[in-house]
Amino acid sequence: MAETKQKSDLSRAFSEDGALKTHVGGQALLEGIMMRGKYNWSVAVREPEGTIYLEEHDLAYGKDKTGWLYWPFIRGCRAFVESLALGYKALSIAAEHAFVEEDEEEAHEAHEAHEAHVAQGSQEAVGSVEGIGGIESVDQFPPSEPHGADEAFDDSVADGASRDFSWKRDFGNPDEMIDALGAQRTLEVVSEPDGDTMAPERADTPTEKKPLLGDKEMAISMVLGLVLGVALFIVAPAFLTNLIVGEYDQNTLAWNIVDGLLRIAVFVFYIWLIGRMQDIKRMFGYHGAEHKTIHCFEHGLPLTPENARSFPRLHVRCGTAFLIMVMIIAIFIYTITPLDALIAAWGVPDGAAKLALVIVVRILLMPVIAGVAYEITVKWAGSHPDNPLVKVVLWPGMQMQLLTTREPDDGQIECAIAAMKLVLEREQREEASA
Repeated sequence: MAETKQKSDLSRAFSEDGALKTHVGGQALLEGIMMRGKYNWSVAVREPEGTIYLEEHDLAYGKDKTGWLYWPFIRGCRAFVESLALGYKALSIAAEHAFVEEDEEEAHEAHEAHEAHVAQGSQEAVGSVEGIGGIESVDQFPPSEPHGADEAFDDSVADGASRDFSWKRDFGNPDEMIDALGAQRTLEVVSEPDGDTMAPERADTPTEKKPLLGDKEMAISMVLGLVLGVALFIVAPAFLTNLIVGEYDQNTLAWNIVDGLLRIAVFVFYIWLIGRMQDIKRMFGYHGAEHKTIHCFEHGLPLTPENARSFPRLHVRCGTAFLIMVMIIAIFIYTITPLDALIAAWGVPDGAAKLALVIVVRILLMPVIAGVAYEITVKWAGSHPDNPLVKVVLWPGMQMQLLTTREPDDGQIECAIAAMKLVLEREQREEASA
């Protein structure tokens, strides 16, 4: 049954590609989703108490796309570096809200106990969110009646007086909050099982939550991640290839083929291995939710969990295909690079010195490989999914998606929809003001 389902998703990803071909893409996070559009990127995170935390940020190159950074081949390198940086920022935001520290839990419980005492006999405090399994579908909330709190919220957003809201209402429609964005950058959608609609509150002395990763920590983390990636996917395969084939210039073609196959094997094994972890399994579920939500939008359907759930969890324009294409193209680029002639001209000795030169050249060629892979997988293949040759080119990446995606639950799809809507609303506002 599972194999039949996987084959069905694989074939449907090609045959049921939507007509809209949106540029919006995303990334799975810890208990959340990051979506990226033309002008901004957004994050939706499922918090421990079941709420959805939303945050959006501007893109530095949101409006000007005529510079040299957007030239063919160069734009692939820019997209890779920018996606890496945004990915780290989004992961940091998700980590801040997906988990609650013990002292925060104790403070939350103490606050609820105090509210219950002041209520003198009330069974639950009005502001309590304990026991809620999750926010309902973002498009299925019954509309609430007009309330003074709504007017206060609209006024505060229109005046640009506040950037952060903790918004609590009686199963109201989060679309109303998203429609009222503007100056607003961060909001928290909280569902209340009982009680009246509550106005957004801003404390006189607001306390900002310290980011899990500051700029310095994020830079260190990115550097360490790149070093680990180079060691795992470039140095290790090259070292093993030297042991299997021999010196690089003795049989260049065989050396590059074995090196490339080992690199792909290490990558696949790495993805399979981390996919055994429970948190990563959840993240792969959010990856599937991202794809289903984008499919739903590209087919012109309302963004609801019911609509999105019917689509395959694989997508032809997924970044996984880009990574696999990078590794395949690397074999060809490395093979045609006249490194053996350079070794002979410089008289590089066998052993560590020659292997070190091979590794350095591979690292230096990565921007070229990324640029070529971007043009093939994103610009060409992504725009011609019906082309039979495209299906051949993207087949390895689509197979990898069987490992990097899982069938999402409704809560994960709701997060993807909430993040998607922040991006779409921003683009609608930009087009209206143009």
